[in-house]
Amino acid sequence: MEEPCGAGAAAPLRGDAEEPKQGSVLFLGGNEVKSSAVVKYSSAPPQAAFARLQEKTDLKLPPANWLRESAKLGPAGTTILGNSKKSKPFSSFGMAYDFIDSVGNDVDVVSDSENIKKLLKIPYSKSHVSMAVHRIGRTLLLDELDIQELFMRSSQTGDWTWLKEFYQRLIDQKWQRKKKSKEHWYQKAILSKFLYYSINGDGAAQPVPSTSKQHQEGPVAGESDEAGRASWPAPFEMPSSLSEDPGASNQGLKNDFVRNILWTFEDIHMLVGSNMPIFGGGRYPAVSLRLRDNNKPINVLTGIDYWLDNLICNVPELVMCFHVNGIVQKYEMIKTEDIPNLENSNFSTKVIKDIAQNILSFLKSNCTKEGHTYWLFKASGSDIVKLYDLTTLCEETEDKYQNPFTMPVAILLYKVACNMMLKKNQNKKHYGTIRTLLLNCLKLLDNGRHPQIIASANYMLSELFQLDEPKKEDSTDFPINGNSDESYSEEEEEMPDSDENGSYSNSSDPPDDNKAVAIIKSVGELSVPEKYKSVHRIRPSCAFPVCHGTEERCRLVLNHVLEGLKSVDSSVKKEGDLPAADPSTPIPLKYEDESTSGGPECLEKQMALFLDKSSVPVAVGSFQKGKHSSQSGMIPGSWQYKMKLQLILKSSKAYYVLSDAAMILQKYGRALRYIKLALQCHDTYCCLCGSMLPEVLMFLCQCLTLCGDIQLMLAQNANNRAAYLEEYNYQTKEDQEILHSLHRESRCQVFAWATDLSTDLEYQLSVSCKCYEAAYEILLFSNLKKENPEQHIQVLKRMGNIRNEIGVFYMNQAAAVQTERVVSKNVSTTEQQLWKKSFSCFEEGIQNFESIDDATNAALLLCNTGRLMRICAQAHCAAEGDFKREFSPEEALYYNKAIDYYLKALRSLGKRDVHPAVWDSVNWELSTTYFTMATLQQDYAPLSRKAQEQIEKEVSEAMMKSLKYCDVDTVSERQPLCQYRAATIHHRLASMYHSCLRNQVGDEHLRKQHRVLADLHYSKAVRLFQLLKDAPCEFLRVQLERVAFAEFQMASQNSSAGKLKTLFGALDIMTKTKGAFQLIRKELVAESEQISKDKSPAEGLSPSDSSVGLNKEEVLKLLSIFESRMSFLLLQSIKLLTSTKKKIGGINEEEVVLKTNKQVYSLLLRATANKGLTLLERTDLILNLLEQLAPNSEGSNGGIQ
Repeated sequence: MEEPCGAGAAAPLRGDAEEPKQGSVLFLGGNEVKSSAVVKYSSAPPQAAFARLQEKTDLKLPPANWLRESAKLGPAGTTILGNSKKSKPFSSFGMAYDFIDSVGNDVDVVSDSENIKKLLKIPYSKSHVSMAVHRIGRTLLLDELDIQELFMRSSQTGDWTWLKEFYQRLIDQKWQRKKKSKEHWYQKAILSKFLYYSINGDGAAQPVPSTSKQHQEGPVAGESDEAGRASWPAPFEMPSSLSEDPGASNQGLKNDFVRNILWTFEDIHMLVGSNMPIFGGGRYPAVSLRLRDNNKPINVLTGIDYWLDNLICNVPELVMCFHVNGIVQKYEMIKTEDIPNLENSNFSTKVIKDIAQNILSFLKSNCTKEGHTYWLFKASGSDIVKLYDLTTLCEETEDKYQNPFTMPVAILLYKVACNMMLKKNQNKKHYGTIRTLLLNCLKLLDNGRHPQIIASANYMLSELFQLDEPKKEDSTDFPINGNSDESYSEEEEEMPDSDENGSYSNSSDPPDDNKAVAIIKSVGELSVPEKYKSVHRIRPSCAFPVCHGTEERCRLVLNHVLEGLKSVDSSVKKEGDLPAADPSTPIPLKYEDESTSGGPECLEKQMALFLDKSSVPVAVGSFQKGKHSSQSGMIPGSWQYKMKLQLILKSSKAYYVLSDAAMILQKYGRALRYIKLALQCHDTYCCLCGSMLPEVLMFLCQCLTLCGDIQLMLAQNANNRAAYLEEYNYQTKEDQEILHSLHRESRCQVFAWATDLSTDLEYQLSVSCKCYEAAYEILLFSNLKKENPEQHIQVLKRMGNIRNEIGVFYMNQAAAVQTERVVSKNVSTTEQQLWKKSFSCFEEGIQNFESIDDATNAALLLCNTGRLMRICAQAHCAAEGDFKREFSPEEALYYNKAIDYYLKALRSLGKRDVHPAVWDSVNWELSTTYFTMATLQQDYAPLSRKAQEQIEKEVSEAMMKSLKYCDVDTVSERQPLCQYRAATIHHRLASMYHSCLRNQVGDEHLRKQHRVLADLHYSKAVRLFQLLKDAPCEFLRVQLERVAFAEFQMASQNSSAGKLKTLFGALDIMTKTKGAFQLIRKELVAESEQISKDKSPAEGLSPSDSSVGLNKEEVLKLLSIFESRMSFLLLQSIKLLTSTKKKIGGINEEEVVLKTNKQVYSLLLRATANKGLTLLERTDLILNLLEQLAPNSEGSNGGIQ
């Protein structure tokens, strides 16, 4: 035989003493039964050694210490030695309350050890069994249900008559209360005296005064029927203490066991209460003492009793004291593992194990509904065990509060849920469990009687739904309403009724027995190994409802919040002082036109009011008393007050999440309505709460930020205003009821300025800005900046952004005013005001972005400021396009300011890698500004103020800077624009130098320099225009200017060879325009095809009608110039070639060139004489002539060189 081995210690949860904790494995007759026990709590002092009584001691005489407290026993003395074994009706609940951690998860059964023993002895015993069974999660609570005692009460009170009738009809036709025999009381008295003798150190029995002899006859104190019955509470009256404090113990719900033991028997985990006296002595640290009548042999029931008691309390040895008629005879020591083999009480421990497993499986399979009271009943002498659902039977007849278990079960469900909620590291997979516990708890409660628990349970239910993060759902989860009624089993409907089990089939039972949930037809079945298997799946892991989106999740939260608020409000008695509000009447939402709302200025006052309410009190420490009292008469600090604060905050968060979700869906009207509700909730919270927690202020900051975002989006999407207004004014019944609850405490108007839906764009933008400013103020005044750097950055970013938006709004307005101004040359005051407003917004925005080192956005705002300066510059140019107009100093000033801002933007970015798109954009704007300034100076030269040379120098410098910032090489969408701009700059510079060369006299060095520069810029312009496929006219113009430049050079040449060279150069330039003419021809052909499709031939088109890509007037003008210049060049070349031929004699090459030129010249003359040719025909002719000239010009060119 093995010695018992020690088990791990567990800290006592209550009481002041701890017994040794031991686990033991017992091997009995080859069958192994595993059993271990851990004492979770003990109120008994360390065991005293028992005193061995002398032979012939008369136990009928009471010892001197009888029924008195003893130092050796401690406070539990009288419980251990004097109390009856009768268990109290709610004993398991007392234990469950104390060890709430174990309930629902780790433990299968919570019960008094007497009940466990009674169940395990069912197959061996004929006596009746009556127990109440309750399910909490996977835990079953077992309590004795003394049906006869219950009916004794009911005959006086009239309660439970339905059960009495049911009992008489189905179970026992003529029940009557059995009186306990004299023998019974005699045996109890001598046992009590024996135990008191055993702790008496002297061991001698001392007679006591004869007055105490009455104790021998009457029952031992605390054992009378009356005393036993007093432990039953009345059929459900809510005690006031419990209504105030859900944690308070109800009468009869105390855990008054001497020991609470966690007993593991095979694979069954039980929390057991025991009052068995344990003594020291013998070879082992603990023994149990038993008194036996020597004339009566030990039977199986007694043996099982002793064995189970020792196993449960982990006592390795049993000491038996034998007596005859109360006279002590002898003592005998028996090891616990030997008890099953005693003579006359042989039993198989394996069978006991099977019975335990079968009973547990039977109960778990059938007691499936949490919150229901089940009744396990076996009549005296019967073999049939029946299980009834008393809750269902009770509901069929009377109101559910007739069941005295209703309240303890509800409280326990609530406590288990609370306990699971408090574990911060709790895995979310338990959320379904918690929800089921709370829903079942709520089903048992009545709002009028216990509003606090209902409010609290609803708040916890709302807390289960995570609002701050997206929920990851399994596809396997139950639908929303799954599991609310039948808390666990999907399999409940299809109970296996296989014949081998035979127990679940009611077909052969008497017709009346259809009331039973399940039946064990014969107790013998319990001894068959695994006869009953638990088919019931304990609490599906997916009992938590699937929310198919944020809105659904928030709606569930708000539903629970509303139920909680109703409970709180109904329990506040001061309702008479309130104006009657009808929940079915919607609260009108004020929709004001901007004319009545007072515009942005009105916001300042409202903001001041708001800041007085939120930020300032935080700085001071608390709100001013009196200002923020509850209108409904709630007492600060009461449970109603605390609970309402929590519920209001939760609803505020739910509305915030709904608003955020609507924002993502671009339902801005709905988003504004939800954020309005969130802020109204917050306003009520402020009214009730004396001081604001940092996280609540932080949340307010987030609400205001979101409100700012929504107002901005409404401003940017003004075209959908009607749809948004409809969304904004819609209200659900739930929202109305929540608002009614809020209006009991506050007017909810503090944030009205932020949440009105205006039709004025400027007002919306300013409201958005004020929201961000308010959020920023909160962060600033409440020192939340450091703890929430991310939020601080977000708010500043948004402030910068909204100020940019407002700045752009005013800038566009200024531009619009400028466009409308026709006659007046002076800048209007309105424009100047708009510039100032725009400028100050941009400046503030830049500061916001710079304060968080956001270089990119700061650069964008600097860029916009540059654009504003350009608008100012444009406003200062003379309105009329007269010839006297000059580039004014104001224009120069503003353009230079614009340039400064663009350069600052580039410095802010540092390098292109930071943000290539913004960098390119700023470069382009800078290039444009330089180019515009240079073009204006060139076209409207301020000759009255500056010399021509200085102007040319400034233009040249500005153009070169424009080129510097014009990136022609980077491949991007803007590349063709940059190439066109660069080509135009080179063309303008070349034209300018060309013009200087024509107008200049004198300084030959300067002339030469201008000639070189003109030639260089022309060639660069040509090269760039050639890259572009959509600028044939510009290319043609540059080439014609080059021809004119060649003609100008030729005029100053004297030698024929030089002139001829220049001439051929000019003709070569002309032949290179072939590509441009091909592009023009392509456009014209495409256009004529389009016309023939769209229009009838009768409708002609005037030459000035322009196609999409081609200005025909421009083409005609250029074509005429081209023809005249070509004609002139050909004529000059013919003249020169003829004269050189006469002088030198024939040179073959030149003859060929001369012949070609003459031929081309004659064709050209004929063509120009024919006025009836269309534009397309003339283009074709030119192309043909250039084709003929091309090879010769190249060859002759080479020849001349």
